[in-house]
Amino acid sequence: MLVTGASGHLGSAMSRVLGEAGAHVLVNSRSSARGHEVTKWLRDIGCSAESAVFDVTDHAAVASFFSNRKGKPLDVLINNAYLGEAGNIERAVAESYAGSYEVTVLAAHNLIKTALPGLRLAVEENGDASVINLASMYAMVSPDQRIYDGVVAVNPPFYGAAKAALLQWTRYAACEFGPEGIRVNSISPGPFPSEVVQASNPEFIQKLVNKVPMARIGQPDEVAGPVLFLASSASSFVNGANIVVDGGWTCW
Repeated sequence: MLVTGASGHLGSAMSRVLGEAGAHVLVNSRSSARGHEVTKWLRDIGCSAESAVFDVTDHAAVASFFSNRKGKPLDVLINNAYLGEAGNIERAVAESYAGSYEVTVLAAHNLIKTALPGLRLAVEENGDASVINLASMYAMVSPDQRIYDGVVAVNPPFYGAAKAALLQWTRYAACEFGPEGIRVNSISPGPFPSEVVQASNPEFIQKLVNKVPMARIGQPDEVAGPVLFLASSASSFVNGANIVVDGGWTCW
């Protein structure tokens, strides 16, 4: 199973739950140090893992990685990588939109296209393969700019736009590859602030909590559960779906 952005707040939790379920986890990170750190951590807790260091937007690096895995099945591909900044429409520049789209949609496109031989081999050997795209609640609703500490902190317009595009791309891919047993689904997390943000900005965390019907923020393992479901045969007839994991944020 390949997890992109595996060294991040949610990516490491996904990697752990998949490893504990018995999967061999390919830990992707742009940073060699971070990738090896997470890989070692997984191995230390008894999981099977190896580093997969490459930038998901570097098509040559992606091609090289999969070329080295030629003839090996890939049961699960999780598109989780993202890199971006804050801002609003007035401050945003075209390059920010292009960069967000590249790491969100174009990378997912290139990864599944390059991984197809491995995904198809997984279908041949095990009858199933799964692609999981990490979207966001901001693919469905706009950020409430009132809860952020000004435009330097607000969730940017290009993030939600790219994630909304990923939802549509997920549906398209589900229709294209579903007939051959490759399922494509998405997960839209809600408020899952990092531990750094939780420790440094408790006032902001309380504002997030006030927006959630469950009256709390999400914990990384609460995204890991839906990932495990979509990665396993328990979801064998789930295709083209978007599982919203936001504590009810988008229900208001």
